[in-house]
Amino acid sequence: MGAAGDFDYDAHGDGYERQRRADPRIAACVWEALGDARTVLNVGAGAGSYEPRDRYVLAIEPSRGMRAQRPRDAALAIAAIAEDLPLDDRSVDASMATVTIHQWKDVSKGLHELLRVTRGSIVILTFEGKALERYWIRDYAPEMIAAERRRFPSLAMLRSILESSSRHVSISSVPIPIDCTDGFLEAYYARPERLLDPTVRRAQSSWGFVTDDVQGRCVRQLSDDLRSGAWDERNGPLRSQSSYDGALRLIVSKPRD
Repeated sequence: MGAAGDFDYDAHGDGYERQRRADPRIAACVWEALGDARTVLNVGAGAGSYEPRDRYVLAIEPSRGMRAQRPRDAALAIAAIAEDLPLDDRSVDASMATVTIHQWKDVSKGLHELLRVTRGSIVILTFEGKALERYWIRDYAPEMIAAERRRFPSLAMLRSILESSSRHVSISSVPIPIDCTDGFLEAYYARPERLLDPTVRRAQSSWGFVTDDVQGRCVRQLSDDLRSGAWDERNGPLRSQSSYDGALRLIVSKPRD
């Protein structure tokens, strides 16, 4: 199976199992939202981050490279896509999709598939595109922020789809811890030096949507500003801020009683 979305993880997904490790505090939010579900479908499962180990999990992951990075004790991963789930109607207690829906070719079709196969809660961890504009990286790579805004579906659209079939939807902001172990872009709000590391950037698909020239310029300017102290003059208080209210969002869709 080739690339199923807008980013080719077979070609560019190396290192996700090391750099994108589930943060336990964010994981707790996801697992709590799953409620008492015993069978959980994980769509766009990647290397297995955020999968609960105390439930029966069935993982869907189209990328061979990402499936190969899954731990040996992780759930079985099936080569399939969100838009065409190989499951019967109402066959799982709950479903989850963590930092993946922006990769789907047809978000609406993928969400309707989740609604079709899920009896209970649907839990989605994603980012709000417009909220990314508050992040300091905009000063260095505005082209990347613009690209990310185009990739992430609007919360209003997601709510509209997930509220179908008499469902209730809640959307909440998830605080990002200062020592977050999941290396997405905002995870380094207080550790800007980490973004100078190419292995860190390779585990962030965001950089795949700007040219090498833009990435090089960003790294040079950030490096210069860290060395001169300019970054700290503008953003210094972030270094001691225990958490960051950024673009990370938790969406939970539950059947109405």
